[in-house]
Amino acid sequence: MDNFIVSARKYRPQIFNTVVGQQHITTTLKNAIKNHQLAHAFLFCGPRGVGKTTCARILAKTINCTHQTPDGEACNECNSCISFDAGTSMNIHELDAASNNSVDDIRALVEQVRFAPQAGKFKVYIVDEVHMLSASAFNAFLKTLEEPPGYAIFILATTEKHKILPTILSRCQIFDFKRITNNDTVEHLQEIADKESIKAEKAALQVIAQKSEGCMRDSLSILDKIVSFTNGEVTYQNTLEHLNILDEDYFFKLLECMQQQDMAGAMMLYDAINRKGFEGDLVLNGFAEFIRNLLVCKDAKSASLLEVVEGLQSKYVSVASNTGISYLVSALNILNDAEIHFKMARNKRLHVELCLIKLSFLQQAIQLATDKGAVIKKKRIDGPIAFRTKQIQPMAPPNTTVPAAAKLVIEPTVAIPNINNVVSANQSSITTPTPEVNSPAPIQIKPIAQPGVKKSLLDALREKAGSQYEIQEVKEAEILTLEKLQLFWDDYTHQLEKQLKHSAAGTFKIAGLEIESDIHFTVTVSALTAQRFVEHEKLELLEQLHKAFNNRAINFTVLVSASEKEDVPLHLRLNSKQKYERIAEQYPLVKELKEKLKLEIDY
Repeated sequence: MDNFIVSARKYRPQIFNTVVGQQHITTTLKNAIKNHQLAHAFLFCGPRGVGKTTCARILAKTINCTHQTPDGEACNECNSCISFDAGTSMNIHELDAASNNSVDDIRALVEQVRFAPQAGKFKVYIVDEVHMLSASAFNAFLKTLEEPPGYAIFILATTEKHKILPTILSRCQIFDFKRITNNDTVEHLQEIADKESIKAEKAALQVIAQKSEGCMRDSLSILDKIVSFTNGEVTYQNTLEHLNILDEDYFFKLLECMQQQDMAGAMMLYDAINRKGFEGDLVLNGFAEFIRNLLVCKDAKSASLLEVVEGLQSKYVSVASNTGISYLVSALNILNDAEIHFKMARNKRLHVELCLIKLSFLQQAIQLATDKGAVIKKKRIDGPIAFRTKQIQPMAPPNTTVPAAAKLVIEPTVAIPNINNVVSANQSSITTPTPEVNSPAPIQIKPIAQPGVKKSLLDALREKAGSQYEIQEVKEAEILTLEKLQLFWDDYTHQLEKQLKHSAAGTFKIAGLEIESDIHFTVTVSALTAQRFVEHEKLELLEQLHKAFNNRAINFTVLVSASEKEDVPLHLRLNSKQKYERIAEQYPLVKELKEKLKLEIDY
């Protein structure tokens, strides 16, 4: 018995022209080979089963071919092509990064790169599933990938480009493979069926293409299974049965029952579907996709998005024309919510049946929400909204009279449609009415001052604040003069003496003052220690200085006079390193201990 070879391997493309659905990739590679513009590193990324590894092998085979065709294809007749097809070529090395993802594996690969090819022009290294490499392996691969020998070409393949380091991406030419369309998949499956003498209906091949979701390897695997299941005859019905796909006729019947508000018919139909072994989530998902296809058929612009079996397009269009858009959108929303909450439902069947009940009476709910054919917005309530109001107390006494010549402005606190009580402009006194149940909201009335009569800001503040607050005028800032500053300085020195800070007081007595500007002066002291005493008192000194001169912009600088040399103690003059050297000089054992323990001192 001969060994069976699956179709995905048996019919793997051997030249660029036989690659399905990736013309933008194959054309670019052929032109690069013809023009001798090959890069040293490629990155092939895209979904599974779309031809990444296949294109990598064809590229490795073509660039080593000794008799290339004029359009940049391999001849399949030279020794290099024959050895490549037989799997004995020494110019191609494949590494599965999913199982060889350590640094040692990459180092072994890098060691092989050093050896030039014995036959042929190039050595091609294909690293599949490269996103599985560890970060250390990526880093070990960087230098070789950036500057490989002239005869080495790297082809990296991955399904998850976002997991690859940016430093790797920047060193490669990136080719993005796309999903294979259903039409291309059906044509390729039909060619294989003809070669294998398989009777296959086009509708069955379309179902296989939809099930594979753009993956050619999956579609070929599905075809092999169905051929084995049906003994060489692929029909629409046995394909649905084998793939556990619900026939779309059930969905058309379900929609018909729901439009007629036949809840019992919809429930019986779901029971028949359930008896066939289809789970509830599969029914919800399939019915949602069915409603989506109907919604797509409503507009001619989006009709191209309809991907159904050949022969059902006209039925979809006719059913969609008799179904309202509002019903389809609402049904799609209900099905989506039901599918999301399906996993959390304890009674799965009841959850699906509840969704079908909602869809059965959805048409009636939409009719109740319309008025003469136009959708109306539901109101929360029809009557007025009750709310509490709080009367605003006037600033003046209750019986305050307003001059007759003054104009009145009426400002309602809330928006009122009709005001029943109109206040006359000639009324001399105004009283606040007692609020009733149906009376309008309180009205705030404020007089407008007569033109020509102006009040100062201070008078206005006094009228508004009354006797509750004390309003004081801002005092003008005093000019910074040496006489006033010296008096303040002597007063502060006296305060330090009372606080028993005799050292600081002595420093303040002998300090020299000099005015630099209206807001700045300098304090001159004779030593560094004296400067520290003044800096220590600076915050409190500035606080009292600002109050004394009514000016918070005043500041001062402390300077040290260089006329006299300060007698500073030795331990204050030395830094950390000098202190250690002095200690080590006096006590040699300290230095010996540091050297034996190999200590490092943080200076």
